Amino acid sequence: MRRIFHKLLSPEEALKIIEERVESMKKPEPEVVKLSDALGRILAEDVYARVDSPPFDRAIVDGYAVKAEDVYRADEANPVELRLIGGVEVGEIPRLELRSGECVEIATGAPMPRGADAVVMVEYTKRIGDKVLIYRGVHPGENVAQTGSDITAGDLVLRMGRRLRSRDIAILAAVGYDRVKVYKRLRAAFFSTGDELISPPNPLKPGKIYDVNGYVIPAMLRDLGLDVDFLGILPDRYDAMLEAIRDALDKYDLVITSGSTSAGAGDVIYRVFEELGEIIVHGLRVKPGKPTVIGLSRNGKLLIGLPGFPLSCAMIFIHLIKPLLNKLTGAREEPRYWKVKAKLPIRIETGGGKTWYIPVQIVESPNGLMAYPILRGSGSASTLAESDGFITIPEDVVFVDEGEEVEVNLFEELRIPSISIIGSHCPAIDLILNLGEIYDAKVINVGSLSGWRALKLGTADISGTHLLDEKTMRYNLHMPEELGLGDEVEIYGGYIREIGFMVARGNPKNIKGFEDLLREDVAFINRVKGSGIRTLIDIELKRMGITDPEKRIKGYVYEAKTHTAVASAVRDGRADVGVGIGYVAKLYGLDFIPIREERFDFAVRRDRLYKPAVRKFLETLRSKRFAEELGKLPHYKIHEQTGKRIYP
Repeated sequence: MRRIFHKLLSPEEALKIIEERVESMKKPEPEVVKLSDALGRILAEDVYARVDSPPFDRAIVDGYAVKAEDVYRADEANPVELRLIGGVEVGEIPRLELRSGECVEIATGAPMPRGADAVVMVEYTKRIGDKVLIYRGVHPGENVAQTGSDITAGDLVLRMGRRLRSRDIAILAAVGYDRVKVYKRLRAAFFSTGDELISPPNPLKPGKIYDVNGYVIPAMLRDLGLDVDFLGILPDRYDAMLEAIRDALDKYDLVITSGSTSAGAGDVIYRVFEELGEIIVHGLRVKPGKPTVIGLSRNGKLLIGLPGFPLSCAMIFIHLIKPLLNKLTGAREEPRYWKVKAKLPIRIETGGGKTWYIPVQIVESPNGLMAYPILRGSGSASTLAESDGFITIPEDVVFVDEGEEVEVNLFEELRIPSISIIGSHCPAIDLILNLGEIYDAKVINVGSLSGWRALKLGTADISGTHLLDEKTMRYNLHMPEELGLGDEVEIYGGYIREIGFMVARGNPKNIKGFEDLLREDVAFINRVKGSGIRTLIDIELKRMGITDPEKRIKGYVYEAKTHTAVASAVRDGRADVGVGIGYVAKLYGLDFIPIREERFDFAVRRDRLYKPAVRKFLETLRSKRFAEELGKLPHYKIHEQTGKRIYP
């Protein structure tokens, strides 16, 4: 049975409706835990200080306790002489009483003796027997932490509903607590659903994919302080899902699933939720994340059905489920994002009508931060790992133009990389970074031409490039003048890659050259515009007199962003042939028909040559060790200009 979505809601509308319905759900019961076990727990009561902190006046430096009035006028030219009458160590109860003209040696953290009101740092003194020369004056209270100056007994130190952090644990210990009352953790059951899913490390079979959500969503739930059990992968069968979820509702406070949430014939989660209770939300006006289902069981427990695609699943969890569960745990603090302003390097068209969540990578430029969108689709599992955060485009916005400033919600505190490499995709770049021990690089694969544009914008330090000049049939050297970057970049020789046709084992379609792409029985997979491979393909077709390849070549308009995407399509039978590097063909177990050798070089902004990571990258490129390791990769080799400046 197929059911269309219920009324599509905005994320704000959905959250308001859900919160209204679950408002009556009781908070978790409180429990008392040891302070050592309290990290990340939610306080179930206000906490008041039992003692002053510090509990006595104490020195905060090593030196001499004095009466400030005795040393007001002391300086290097006119030191004041005081008589030393003893000392006080940490943990001692001072028995001495200071009189005018006297001092007491004191350690950091030791109690102040009676009569003393300041401490002179030992660096500004000189001891001669039982005399101490003071070379700097102090004022009353200087270098002394007074009783209760941090916290006074009876002060409210932490409020109910606070999620305890490491610094909170420190405060609680400082005011005399070894146990604290917190809310019991909510217990959540999580299921992945889908006949196509298998758990790693089982070998992948045709039509199967590894389950991602069964790992990432429980991790996010634990980060919120929930106890989570991943109960496995459920098949796309109504009876199996109904039985498993019904059993889980008896044992857990809430049940969360991923997958089977859409309106297709095989999507049954909403039917299960209806059988067990009622549907509150089915469908959101968002991308990604439209097929979201939320319900309440008959006994008032929350049922959450997240989309199956990893990116959709995670984004809906972050935007909708996280703030909801945060309240149900007893937390009174709203989840916060670090936010930064950044500009878009490209135009994004959404068409309006729904809210868009777009992951981005942040890089620096001379004009501030730039946010590179990651537009891989909701099925991407790598996007969350690579992105620094996301931008939200409201449903009434049709497009966001290039150069427009946007607000980025960061997943964590922003860390600026030591080097930004934006350009063509190549596995050997990772080899250079690893050999150079450059572990915080940001690598953004956008194609050679977009890499040059990133250099022009100033967002890239280095760009990997393999663009062929149709006039000279040379690689890369024409680009600085074409883009007006002659004075701003240098090009360093990289290495040689062998490129060719990637075909299935045995070459069943007998592919020999570009002329075979015109055959009716051959399905081709292309590369994106602006990539070096795409430039070569179009040059070769133009040489053959093909002016309308989109009409004459089956699959010409189907573009892949990386060599591995091409290889995957050929391996899985979605295409018969594609063009890529020999290394990737071998990696995917494909046959390889060489076309030519190409130069893969590195363009570097001159104003970034001072950066240590850029220098390290170039040093590694020209190193003997890199040459040795590159030689181990099939279809790669260095040449006489590897690591040398070839432009200007």
